[in-house]
Amino acid sequence: MTESPEDGVASWTETMSARERIRSVAETLSKPRSTNWISDQADAAWSTTNDELNDLIEQGRLRRIEAGDTTLYQPDYTRLLFDEIRTLIEENTRDELQSELTAIAEEVEGWQETYDVETWKELEQSLADGEVSSAEIRERREIIAFWRANEEDRQLIKHALELYSDVETTRKQMTDAADRATS
Repeated sequence: MTESPEDGVASWTETMSARERIRSVAETLSKPRSTNWISDQADAAWSTTNDELNDLIEQGRLRRIEAGDTTLYQPDYTRLLFDEIRTLIEENTRDELQSELTAIAEEVEGWQETYDVETWKELEQSLADGEVSSAEIRERREIIAFWRANEEDRQLIKHALELYSDVETTRKQMTDAADRATS
């Protein structure tokens, strides 16, 4: 969901609690938003939204920004980054992460060859070519979105691989310390 949950409010309001909807909206913001905006998007009471936003701040998941007389909220993007890296490390082996990097590289190389471009930006520029049909434009726009997502995934995987050994060492130290404490 990218800041437009109103498109699916009927379906998601039936399956999620108000607090879950508020968290979902607040943690996916791409720019700072007010309590009123978040409350409206989450289809939740203002007081519930305010309480949940304060809880998320206490948990370190959100940041509060004072903009004049208005209080705005945005995700703690640093924490989200590290949470994503941690999840990659916990849910994948080093080999699986390396294989995913290879798959991403192969997919990008295929697009580069197919469209005779080096970057997604070059492919985006080709959309204005008068000889490209509407179907081809739609296809290229979809590929551009995948390409950009692949670049983000590649960067996250790269960070995860860089930290993999450190996390494994720390995890082992914690496990050893816990074992000694319970022995």
